[in-house]
Amino acid sequence: MRARATALDISGVCARIENLGFRPHIMPGSQRTVVGITGNPGLIDSAEFEDLPGFVDAIPVSKAYKLVSREIKPDNTDGDSLALCGGPCSVESREQILAAARAVKAAGAQLLRGGAYKPRTSPYAFQGLAEEGLKLLAEARAETGLGIVTEAVDVETFDLVEKYGDCIQIGGRNMQNFSLLRRAGRCRLPVLLKRGISSTLEEFLMAAEYVLSEGNYQVILCERGVRTFADHTRNTLDLSIVPSVSKAEPSAHRSRPEPWNRQARQSASHGARGRGVGRIRTAGGGASESGQSAVRWGPVAVSRAVHGVGGRVPRGV
Repeated sequence: MRARATALDISGVCARIENLGFRPHIMPGSQRTVVGITGNPGLIDSAEFEDLPGFVDAIPVSKAYKLVSREIKPDNTDGDSLALCGGPCSVESREQILAAARAVKAAGAQLLRGGAYKPRTSPYAFQGLAEEGLKLLAEARAETGLGIVTEAVDVETFDLVEKYGDCIQIGGRNMQNFSLLRRAGRCRLPVLLKRGISSTLEEFLMAAEYVLSEGNYQVILCERGVRTFADHTRNTLDLSIVPSVSKAEPSAHRSRPEPWNRQARQSASHGARGRGVGRIRTAGGGASESGQSAVRWGPVAVSRAVHGVGGRVPRGV
């Protein structure tokens, strides 16, 4: 659309797209608005829109992922600041999550993460506190003002997670759970989508496309490490993908806490737009992946971990 296209101009283009039997997707940008089209089997002649006020050009998108493509939305979603998110793998008790929230708040982060539902490899492992865990997260939010990032593991419990959360996490195990991705697309909360442990870049972006295609354009792409032949780490952080995505969670790939800050600084220098501190535990350990903990609780320790990027990356925290 032209830079000065009005809302009426944009709605006219959307109506024309719908009359053709396709679906319009309005993508506001810093300079102009782009209207993406899905559902079309091939190229659409630009002559279909040339008589409409505000229309300037029709650009074919060459990628398989249409709405995620930079051809549709060339602008970054956020500014230059790093978004900071921290919290335990799962919510295990009131005392644990409130202590976590206070430490994350003291560290200067904006978001608290914690799972009320946890997909686990073993059916006998701790699976989360379900709605009780969501209520505890809401209590932590009320006390600290932090936004809540929590995982949805299936369509059946999605409504409950949506009711309590501020950002819905789709874990790596569910990256290609297409019914869950479509449900997330009908949600109006931001979606944090983690890359699967063996997924290619195109598969990752196509998973995000499922969410956007349903009308939710608030997707954060999170690189959390891939599985390789290496056995000295749980997963290998694929920094080469970071320039193509906008969120990284360095802690999920480490088997030991010591190198965590170095990896986080590297991901930020590669263009990551945010940083998540995960598997932070209390002194007594925890029921969820205690051996994978990045750091112990405490405002000073968490602050150092979260703000380790400060002096190394020319970007505000």
